[in-house]
Amino acid sequence: MNIVLLSGGSGKRLWPLSNDVRSKQFIKIFKKQGSQIPMGSDASEDYESMVQRVYRQIKIIDKDATVTIATSKSQVSAIHNQLGTDVGISVEPCRRDTFPAIALATAYLHDVMGVGEDEAVVVCPVDPYVNDDYFEAIKKLWELAQDGTANLTLMGIDPTYPSEKYGYIIPTSKDQVAKVETFKEKPDAVTAQKYIDKGGLWNGGVFAYKLSYVLDRAHELIDFSDYQDLFDKYDTLTKISFDYAVVEHEKDIAVMRFAGQWKDPGTWNTLTEAMEENSVGDAKFNDKCENVHVVNELGVPILVMGCKDLVVSASPEGILVSDKEQSSYIKPFVDAIDQQIMFAEKSWGSYRVLDVTADSMTVKVTLNAGHKMNYHSHEKRDEIWNVIHGTGRTIVDGMEQTVKAGDVITMAAGCKHTVIADTELQLIEVQLGTDISVSDKKKYEME
Repeated sequence: MNIVLLSGGSGKRLWPLSNDVRSKQFIKIFKKQGSQIPMGSDASEDYESMVQRVYRQIKIIDKDATVTIATSKSQVSAIHNQLGTDVGISVEPCRRDTFPAIALATAYLHDVMGVGEDEAVVVCPVDPYVNDDYFEAIKKLWELAQDGTANLTLMGIDPTYPSEKYGYIIPTSKDQVAKVETFKEKPDAVTAQKYIDKGGLWNGGVFAYKLSYVLDRAHELIDFSDYQDLFDKYDTLTKISFDYAVVEHEKDIAVMRFAGQWKDPGTWNTLTEAMEENSVGDAKFNDKCENVHVVNELGVPILVMGCKDLVVSASPEGILVSDKEQSSYIKPFVDAIDQQIMFAEKSWGSYRVLDVTADSMTVKVTLNAGHKMNYHSHEKRDEIWNVIHGTGRTIVDGMEQTVKAGDVITMAAGCKHTVIADTELQLIEVQLGTDISVSDKKKYEME
């Protein structure tokens, strides 16, 4: 099975855990199967993110599935950190909406991964909260496309209520697989009920096609020769959705019903509905609390007393205390906050900003065993590394030395440097300078 996961967005509706680098699909908030986590502990390794959960579920259903994630450059490090290097990644050089992203991913499958034009591909979002039967249905959808059931085969979600948040697919019958009569935009509740009475299904953004179908449509709309050519001219492409570019012009569309659990955890309200427990991190409640959820990434306890229908989320970037229903309206308030990225996952590990002053920044850096930073230098700041855990090696201007907990390494501005983790390695990095910036970094090849 070939499957493309669409991974985009900054997830500002899940502030303060999500930001422009750490989108909602990378937040580790779901307890892993079989984990036994003591109350109030901060055992983050016992939790998994949406993307980890979805990837694991796909591999349960089809261990040989070819999984490709279509995403922006800013998410590549987090994907490698959480899923390793086996997963395919189709990187968008810039944002151009869903049709260019899907066209690029399809060309990537064909030209880079060697997938044949007659093979079927399923495209779905990276972040649904579903059970394994969803991916059994995904595999069935792939088989329908492989068999040529229609040019496009969609998954329609059986509605559980007349939602105003989703578009609707109206099939020609209530059969398990049927031709599509029409599509409807997001309605009001009364109209949604009319759609449901006619057998209407939620459009969950899941569809399958033979690779040649989207390649042909892409060549009709875009002048390109192959994947690399499309990648190189990506910033010149018109922003257009897959629905407008492809679906609206296609007459041969089928839909397959799915009646299992399906949630779109895009807000704190819907995300907490999917949480298996009321707290992640160090949190305590008294017995007067009702329907309260806490996600705490800070190293201090949170105590909640006598509250109802509340979400509390704490990270180095801020603290949210909100009525669950009101949490859906968070985005304009977050847009008004001048944020600095305080936590990010990299391909080699992660970092967390501990303190910022006018002329310094203090960061806790964790490198995974066997990984290293890029060999680099900074022109406008000095750096000091204090090793607090593990063993490894540093290379400063070509000189290598072994380091362990308690060692201190100083790099003046202009020094080329890197650190290699032999075991998990933790550093406290102090940056000193009056113009500290992420753009002040020059990379080098290491001999």
